[in-house]
Amino acid sequence: MEHLINTKVQGIEVSGIRKFYNMVSHIDDLISFTIGQPDFQTPEHVKLAGIQAIEENFTSYTPNAGITELRTAACDFVKKKYGLSYEPESEVIVTMGASEAIDITFRAILSEGTEVILPGPIYPGYEPIVRMCGAVPVHVDIRENQFRFTLEMIKPYISEKTRCIVLPYPSNPTGVSLSEGELKEIADYLKDRDIFVLADEIYSELIYDQTHVSIASFLKEKSIVINGLSKSHAMTGWRIGFLFAPQNITKHILKVHQYNVSCANSIAQKAALAALTAGIDDAIPMKKEYSIRRDYVYNRLTAMGLNVVKPDGAFYFFVKIPESISLNSFDFALKMVHEAKVAVVPGSAFSEYGEGYFRLSFACSHETLENGLNRMEKFLNADI
Repeated sequence: MEHLINTKVQGIEVSGIRKFYNMVSHIDDLISFTIGQPDFQTPEHVKLAGIQAIEENFTSYTPNAGITELRTAACDFVKKKYGLSYEPESEVIVTMGASEAIDITFRAILSEGTEVILPGPIYPGYEPIVRMCGAVPVHVDIRENQFRFTLEMIKPYISEKTRCIVLPYPSNPTGVSLSEGELKEIADYLKDRDIFVLADEIYSELIYDQTHVSIASFLKEKSIVINGLSKSHAMTGWRIGFLFAPQNITKHILKVHQYNVSCANSIAQKAALAALTAGIDDAIPMKKEYSIRRDYVYNRLTAMGLNVVKPDGAFYFFVKIPESISLNSFDFALKMVHEAKVAVVPGSAFSEYGEGYFRLSFACSHETLENGLNRMEKFLNADI
């Protein structure tokens, strides 16, 4: 019966990140720099709020868009942190993680044959959904621009079919963000064009040497901002995301959300409320630690002679494989697993423009980073 499966689904692949992780995770004594999983625990007061919700039998359906208190807290959060103004009743949807927010956005705004412009390399969670919507992903090679997806890079790819531009910043896999000036240039150019912006800002609380700025500050009427608690509050398994957009957009996206999941998990919503109120600054100590790790890893990688761009945020390095190594990124990563017991993600998992690189996550302890980088250095110094 496989021949009856939707051809669009048949044509997509399992995430290269998960595919590689699943292939190697069983290996003994492996140091893994693969999955983007915070090594911090969910804050105690957030867990207690979830427990209390269970004990109080808060286990029924909630409003489709989420409980009112949480939507209000989410709007207050982005107002305080980033200066964004949204109405809790009509301009925010609580989703099952940022991933669902991406899915329902694309399904609401894309039509057959429309185009979505994305930077390359990029997290693999966008392109398959675009294709399942019958739309066309258009990748822009940003490797020679320090991974910066600026207006100058975008303009040549805009056409009459362009429906959406994806701005995923800070970026997975590169850690690069965009400046206020760069975002304003994009916003000014799009102001009179019928093009949406999907701004995936899931790492907005983990930005180190600058202040996070959202393009919605300049282009609210066309921006769909996606955020969540997975990275900022170490709540990956709780699956709480947020989608912010003007009411004339959210009213349609909400219909897709309603028929997709009905509502986000009720227990997780109560925990999220604690995260955004009592825990509004929970990300700060995590960010400080990640910043220390970032600087350590950057110094180690550059000392090895590797070509890297220092990340502005998130917890990844996207590292160029030395030109002296004549292996593609998958074979390189697999060889390092078997010979050095260190796992990274092959760059090919992040579109064709990731080939020749590997992603290293520094969301792990200093000891793990030191041991893994020691092994990596020994591996690179050997005759590969």
